[in-house]
Amino acid sequence: MKRYLILALPFALAACAKPPQGEPATTPAAETPAATAPTDAPALSANHWRLTDAKNAQGQRIDALFVDADKPVQLDFVDGRVGVGNTCNRMGGSYSVAGDELTFDRMASTMMACTDAGLMALDQEVGKRLEGSLKFAQSADTLTLTTASGDVLTFTGEPTAETRYGGPGETVFLEVAAQTRACSHPMVPDKQCLQVRELEYDDKGVKTGTDSAFGNFYQDIEGYAHEPGIRNVLRVKRYTIKNPPADGSSLAYELDMVVESEIVKR
Repeated sequence: MKRYLILALPFALAACAKPPQGEPATTPAAETPAATAPTDAPALSANHWRLTDAKNAQGQRIDALFVDADKPVQLDFVDGRVGVGNTCNRMGGSYSVAGDELTFDRMASTMMACTDAGLMALDQEVGKRLEGSLKFAQSADTLTLTTASGDVLTFTGEPTAETRYGGPGETVFLEVAAQTRACSHPMVPDKQCLQVRELEYDDKGVKTGTDSAFGNFYQDIEGYAHEPGIRNVLRVKRYTIKNPPADGSSLAYELDMVVESEIVKR
């Protein structure tokens, strides 16, 4: 039984060249064309920017922006566009930089509903602050945005996988079986391995070749948390580690998006 389908494969394949955050589905309103990447794009795009503090003009914490401590609001700047994550819906749009001002064009958004009222409200709380021109200041690992009303949003940077591994990753599709299996690992007693096989599709989203057998996947996929009983097809970025440890893999994987998810009964 299919539980949900996030993206049809042809669209996912067409988006392979796009950044990990992907392009959100748009609202009926026309979307503003992508702006030319600002001159400081490498500095902004080197990090995932996670919201760590937010205060209004009176110095009071804006609690409505902190719904889930484990998943703070996140900004990702890539090729003149910004993606907003860890909200109810994915949001994104173009941006530009002039002097100490960062200007966001109108955001597009997916149209999902969330059962958590706070998470639903978060979209609006974030959206109304990330619009128009904001004053900004940036250091190596801190980004501060100040709205016209005096709200101050502080983000802490965490290097992206592309920054950490020194270049863009290769896009691949992995099918992850519903159940893990015990596997031998010299450093991890009672290790449970994901069961994974690589899939290939043509440019129309039709799977090519024959399915190989699932095999033990000893690594983690950054950004992916497996839920037992759920089979997933993942679009991931695969990076080459230039100087891997002697007992480690030369490859690293980061989740780009979940293409398909299905409940599998035992």
